[in-house]
Amino acid sequence: MQDFERIRSLIMSYGKDEPGDLGEIYRDAVAREIPVIRPDMKELLRLLLLMKKPKRILEIGTAVGFSALFMASCLPEARITTLELDEARADEAEENIRRLGAMDRVQVLRGDAAKLLTELQGLYDFVLIDAAKAQYGEYFSLALPLVSEEALIVSDNVLQDGSILESHFLVEKRDRTIHDRMREYLERLTNTPSLMTDILPVGDGVAVTIVNKK
Repeated sequence: MQDFERIRSLIMSYGKDEPGDLGEIYRDAVAREIPVIRPDMKELLRLLLLMKKPKRILEIGTAVGFSALFMASCLPEARITTLELDEARADEAEENIRRLGAMDRVQVLRGDAAKLLTELQGLYDFVLIDAAKAQYGEYFSLALPLVSEEALIVSDNVLQDGSILESHFLVEKRDRTIHDRMREYLERLTNTPSLMTDILPVGDGVAVTIVNKK
């Protein structure tokens, strides 16, 4: 375990800080303990985006807009739709998007993601799920009809700070629903024939899924 932590620290030391206002948005969110993608997850996301080069991206869970803006910075030609339930965070996200001059590329939709997903049209090449963890299964099901052939669906925070390793009864009662649903979600991702999924110990755990719709 000690060696793993040393290796992870070494890997993270090679990460890149985002320049200018984008980096400031990230540091401010971390300082205020607003959930944003972790540094090593950010680097993996950058790599996946540059390899896939999606034209349309769907993000479930905007927070203050950092990850949407980060993806826009990686792929200036991409169009991003991001969904956020919390009005205050959606307001802040839109202000950040305006501040970085990305209003023409990043659209924030407000409301319950489960409802918004039923109203979206067109196909997306890349989906980032980073919202209410207990709802990942529902979000995934609703996103599937909206993705193109061989789309990537990236699910963040699937290891739940390691609690996913524990049995149901060793998890705090208040966390058991999230724990059980995340276990079920990972079981589905790795055992559905039309999905190819790898679970990586990056950040707080990330599941990268390729969708085969044929």
